Amino acid sequence: LKWAESIGGLPGLYKRSNANLAAFEKWVEKSEWIDFLAESKAIRSNTSVCFKITADWFAKLPDEDKAGAAKKITGLLDKENVAKDINSYAKAPVGIRVWCGATVETSDIEALTAWLDWAHATVAAEYKK
Repeated sequence: LKWAESIGGLPGLYKRSNANLAAFEKWVEKSEWIDFLAESKAIRSNTSVCFKITADWFAKLPDEDKAGAAKKITGLLDKENVAKDINSYAKAPVGIRVWCGATVETSDIEALTAWLDWAHATVAAEYKK
């Protein structure tokens, strides 16, 4: 609680979470392979952000292969110790889920987006063969 108070209390917590979501929004806007699962900003979470993979190569996969492809992307990040447990929930649509609440630094979110792009490119190249 002292940490939360030191960053401005509840308004400070909201500000940090919103800055993290804004970093993801900036990245998604220029991305050609990913989008928010919640298409409407009105219902999009600023703490547990869920993404869907929209790349052509991914869309062409049979449904039963999509989860494996998404896990390859997240698995690369796990192997590199970049991000842990960012698979979508088992009962959710296939994709990526990232915690970006107030306890996360915006610079870490920005760094993660570059890693996500790398992991996607790596897996996409494998599937395009």
